[in-house]
Amino acid sequence: MKKKIFVLDTNVILHDYNCIHSFEDNDIVIPITVLEEIDNFKRGADQIHFNAREFIRILDSLSGDQLVKEGVSLGPGKGKIQIIPDHQHEAEVEKIFSSNRVDHRILSVAYYLTHQFSNRKVIFVSKDVNLRLKAKSMGIMAQDYFTDRIQDIEKLYPGKRVLKDFQENLIDQLYQPEGFIKPEQLEVNNLFPNEFLILKNQQKSVLVVYHAQEHVIRRVEKKNAYGITPRNAEQTFAIHALMDPSVLLVTLSGRAGTGKTLIALAAALEVRKFYQQIYLARPIIPLSNRDLGYLPGNLEAKLDPYMQPLYDNLNVIKNQFDENDKAFKRIGEMLEQEKLFIAPLTYIRGRSLEKIFFIVDEAQNLTPHEVKTIITRAGEGTKIVFTGDPYQIDTPYLDAQSNGLTYLIDRMKGQSIYAHITLEKGERSLLADLASNLL
Repeated sequence: MKKKIFVLDTNVILHDYNCIHSFEDNDIVIPITVLEEIDNFKRGADQIHFNAREFIRILDSLSGDQLVKEGVSLGPGKGKIQIIPDHQHEAEVEKIFSSNRVDHRILSVAYYLTHQFSNRKVIFVSKDVNLRLKAKSMGIMAQDYFTDRIQDIEKLYPGKRVLKDFQENLIDQLYQPEGFIKPEQLEVNNLFPNEFLILKNQQKSVLVVYHAQEHVIRRVEKKNAYGITPRNAEQTFAIHALMDPSVLLVTLSGRAGTGKTLIALAAALEVRKFYQQIYLARPIIPLSNRDLGYLPGNLEAKLDPYMQPLYDNLNVIKNQFDENDKAFKRIGEMLEQEKLFIAPLTYIRGRSLEKIFFIVDEAQNLTPHEVKTIITRAGEGTKIVFTGDPYQIDTPYLDAQSNGLTYLIDRMKGQSIYAHITLEKGERSLLADLASNLL
């Protein structure tokens, strides 16, 4: 079977700078316009700028006239990569899409190759849905970048199971002091480490978790976290995972109002004595949007509106206490001393995270590579928590199947230091839950 030719769009490279090694033995074409666009992203502190610089370094390592003329091999068992400097203005493309846009110049290269190599499959790879539709309208094969994409989001690991018609004597055994049962008694296969279960029959129920290292199932007690009391089983499971010192990585997913960020922050405050700092961060999607520059004030003032939801959660926790209460005052003191630090995610670049309880909010807006970058900064004694809703994406080149949170949940399940729970019930208010379900 003849090798395929993959034409890469700029957004694929900015999503994964190492993408050229993901196409097996097929050939890769980079339109010169893509290099022009990448050049505009070289300067900056965000992940997208880092990816641009890294890709340029990779190309530089393959430098030579052959990169433009005939292409350069990517190594044993790999195809070759070639830069196409011309064919940016195919007449047929300009006839349909009259404006001379960068996207259409890239599309022109894919159109030219499709007709030049009619005996081979030419596939245009882009994370831009609209541009893929334009390509298909012209008879060009087009697809998303699938390397870090989850195939079936409906089968994503939920972190919990419900077992009905459970034996009453085993439930009673779990309620005994230091009570536990063996997984074999459940007659359930393929339990993951730190997987949560709800065991119930017609009269009783119990919340439990599987401890893989001990190979036992233990009861999960309902615990208060810095004034916040869990309102359902999933929140109880979440607090258990967040306060378990043996679990170093936690993901909490769920729609708006399920309490993901609130519970993560409350649990962090509850166990604060074990950490040097609580760091709460979120990605700032508008950083690459020019509109941010028109906001008044300095950089801190510009970013404050995007950090406000995190402060709102902190105020909910503070309001559980009287103003004269030590717990209320302690939060203010921690903010002043930067023991509790709230900041944009871009501020962590270059930092080493030692003994930090690190909460990353809105993690669905991160790429898989960005998630990996964050986790690899974790030093000794650090716990990292990612929260988000995989279906609420604010960036145009990610979706429920390709965002960093979904990818992390799928890849980390089964690891002994990882726990996940999907929060399902909205607890913000009756009105918010009604709107979430009906609108």
